[in-house]
Amino acid sequence: VDSSGVRGAIKAAERAGIKVITVDVPARNVPVAAFIGTDNHAGGEQAGALMAKILNGTGQIGIIDYPTVQSVVERVDGFREGIAAHGGMRIVSDQAGITRAEALTVAQNMLQANPDLTGIFGFGDDAALAAVSAVHSAHRDKTVKVVGFDGMAEARAVVDRDPVFAGVIRQFPDQMGIAAIDTANAIMAGKPFEARQLIKPGIYTHGGETH
Repeated sequence: VDSSGVRGAIKAAERAGIKVITVDVPARNVPVAAFIGTDNHAGGEQAGALMAKILNGTGQIGIIDYPTVQSVVERVDGFREGIAAHGGMRIVSDQAGITRAEALTVAQNMLQANPDLTGIFGFGDDAALAAVSAVHSAHRDKTVKVVGFDGMAEARAVVDRDPVFAGVIRQFPDQMGIAAIDTANAIMAGKPFEARQLIKPGIYTHGGETH
């Protein structure tokens, strides 16, 4: 939950001769044996491109963020780059909303403060699902679209049935787990392994999934 706060634990493991593999969320400013996770920057760019496609390259966008987690920082940076490729799109709000309850409040505030808001990017499924609820509560379901990131079953089900939730960038934690165990086995056996292993995310929309 804190890419910087984990440094002390990693250094303690290193002093004890224990190799550390980080999975899903990278540690910040501390070396580890290997990192395995989604290519979050690429996924963020995909989310920005999806938002631009949905909104025809124009509109005001809000971001529900989680800035202490490095993987989310990379997602948001990628999303900003994806949006920047379209001159008619502008990010008007970027606020932290870590839990679903906090994200709901943030989304409500964004909608109230920005009457011309047309899109919300949620850093994860909880944030995106909260944004969908806020859009419906504000009776803005005809004008505001939501794009999320993670792709749990709950989120995919809402994408299938609710036009407000236009799509979600889907991670594959099963692939991360397999790669982590394979890497741990390679380390223990003294075999070569890749120190940075990025897994390409997919895009899930009402029309189905693309990779």
